[in-house]
This record gives sequence, structure tokens and C-alpha cells, in this order.
Amino acid sequence: MVSGRGFAAVALHNPQDGANVGGALRACRCYGAAFLAVSGNFRGVNHPAAVKGHRHFPVLFTESVLDCAPFQSEVVAVEIVEGAKNLRDFKHPERALYVFGPEGGSLDEELLRSCDHVVAVDTKLCMNLAATVNVVLYDRQSKELDVGGSGDGDKDK
Repeated sequence: MVSGRGFAAVALHNPQDGANVGGALRACRCYGAAFLAVSGNFRGVNHPAAVKGHRHFPVLFTESVLDCAPFQSEVVAVEIVEGAKNLRDFKHPERALYVFGPEGGSLDEELLRSCDHVVAVDTKLCMNLAATVNVVLYDRQSKELDVGGSGDGDKDK
């Protein structure tokens, strides 16, 4: 990411549409995410902007997105549920794995309980999966630019 400290990674839980996976892959590359993890039976990427993107960027396939959470990272579920913090007011963790649910579905309760944070993007309608990944990663990047980097400012940590 912009500050040179920490990282963002993205996990898609049971995505259904290859174009959305491709769009999410493109967003990850644009905003400097560390990797993209995909759970479930999905194994394809179908989007002109992401063609052969896996040659330049790590894409992991896993049974559970939580298995891909890097050491000492915080897992952030992005889901429209009661009690979710508005993304506008959310302070992004220095080391984060952002978990996004399937198109036309939601993250299950067990997965939500396993996350450190739950945030929602304030919209009138549900957004496309790839669009939501773009918005969250852009929000992280813009907030880092506003404060000069993530973390508490102690560069020796």
C-alpha cells in the first residue's frame, strides 16, 4: 500500500461470477493488495481486464478464506448486516484480510463471528462484488494518503 507499511489482501467467499472475480483481481492489482484468495468450487477468472493477471499476481484457491489470513492480520468482513460499521467511519487495520461474500448472498454467521471487524458500504442498493472490492481498497488507500500512512505513526515498530 501507499505507506510502505502493512498490507491489504482480499478474499472472496464462494463467488459465482467469473467477471466479478476478474474485476476483483484487477482491483487488487490496481490498489496494491498482497493477494486474492477465492473459496468454494470456483476456479475461473473471466474478465478482459484480468486476462493472465494470475501470471503477475498471487491468486489462491482455498476451502476457507480464513485459512488464508496472514499472521497477525485482522480479518475484515464486508457485509450489509445489522451492527456493521460504516466504511466511511472505519479505520483500516495496518495488516488486513478483507472478506467479501458471494453475489446474491451473504457471509454466513459463523464466518462473520470469526472476523475482527464487520463493515458495510453505505449505498441505496447492493453493489456488484467487484465494485465493492474497488470501493473498499480505494477507501483504504485514500485514508492512508490523508494521514500519511496507516498505523500509529511509530515508524520503528
